Amino acid sequence: MNDKVVMPIWMFGVFIVIMNTTMFNVSIPSIIQDLNITADLGSWIISSYSIGYALSTVIYSRLSDSIPLRKLLLVGLTILGLSSVIGVFAHNFSMLLTVRILQSAGAGTMAGLGLVMASRYIPYNRRGRAIAMISTGSAMAFGFGPIIGGVIGEYIGYNGLFAVTCLILLVLPVLMKLLPKEEPKPGHFDVIGAALTIVNAASLLIAVMQRSLYWFVGSILSIVLHAWYMKKVKKETFINPKLFAKKDYRKLTAIGFCILVLNLGNLFLMPLALANLSHESTLTIGLTIAPGAILSALLGRFVGRWIDRYGNIRFLLMGHVILAIVLAVFSFAVEVSPMVILCGYLLFSPSFSATLSSLNNETSNILPKQLIGSGMGLMQLIQFFGGSISVAVCGLILTTQKSIPLGLAYEHVYRVLLVVCLLSMTVAVWYKLSASKADNLAQATA
Repeated sequence: MNDKVVMPIWMFGVFIVIMNTTMFNVSIPSIIQDLNITADLGSWIISSYSIGYALSTVIYSRLSDSIPLRKLLLVGLTILGLSSVIGVFAHNFSMLLTVRILQSAGAGTMAGLGLVMASRYIPYNRRGRAIAMISTGSAMAFGFGPIIGGVIGEYIGYNGLFAVTCLILLVLPVLMKLLPKEEPKPGHFDVIGAALTIVNAASLLIAVMQRSLYWFVGSILSIVLHAWYMKKVKKETFINPKLFAKKDYRKLTAIGFCILVLNLGNLFLMPLALANLSHESTLTIGLTIAPGAILSALLGRFVGRWIDRYGNIRFLLMGHVILAIVLAVFSFAVEVSPMVILCGYLLFSPSFSATLSSLNNETSNILPKQLIGSGMGLMQLIQFFGGSISVAVCGLILTTQKSIPLGLAYEHVYRVLLVVCLLSMTVAVWYKLSASKADNLAQATA
């Protein structure tokens, strides 16, 4: 496989898929007004896609252990593309919600299979730059999505957003031609375990997004049931318990959770701070955030090469340090000027991309081949949970601080994110020390 050709195309596909979330975020107010629905119903246009996207990511990753990547990609991107075509003509809430759920069922292919493909077909000495390109596609989508969504939503309407996602149909035939052909492998797919995973994830996400105690209790009960099932069943389960036996994997998933808490929390807070503290317009907010995304995209190729040359752990730690510095500045000066946010995100976005790339590359390195699909899929599901929980918790913290000055409230939330960053950095240092100890032991034994 020629990864120099495949990975830029895959990066564009990831950009389209992730932007399908960020574009709709800024269009929700106009959708609520056009369809004459409540804010609670409107939130499900975002939540339904988010839940489905997270679940389809881990399912496609798990299926890749036995089903060829090309076949999974054909199914997933066809569902995403055709549902987007239907979305262009969706003019009522029921149809719009159905289309968003169908989109999410196909969208998980790009994120889930991208890491599996890189781990399976790209040599380790070039894998860092390949995974960095996937992270770059995500970073670009987070930066440009609100701008593109705002312009299309204002001048064309929300149906025009679906037309952008239809571009994925142009990517599909190119990737089908470039990806290597695989033979199906014998394997057992745990349908009950997959169903329990869906119930676990969906109920917990709904509990967080709706802030519902009943959903949270139901989610805990479903997780207990799933744990009992994994213990009793002798065949290979959907969530492979061998993953949890790996201490290094557990540490990396904890870091992945925290890193997405920081990124999604910051992306949630920056537009609100610019709008409520500096009274900036939607377009100005987008233009303030966009330079960070552009810089991250420009540096992505070089960061991948540096990761391959100098190693994952070095960039994992360096990224944490820069993220902590930016969050510390935001914790005390976010209301000073929009320039503080612009300059801060110029450092934050590339550092996040480098940290996530090195994390995913390191994860693919410690997993044996037979666990790549399930391990990388579960990693992405846990990362997604971090981002979803972050947005809900940041919003809740802001809501409970109405009695204090608004600028101080934002600074308090950023201090919470700073604590999360420092905890994640501690786990990263712990991982480095344990990895160094293992290397020294191996050298002494040799």
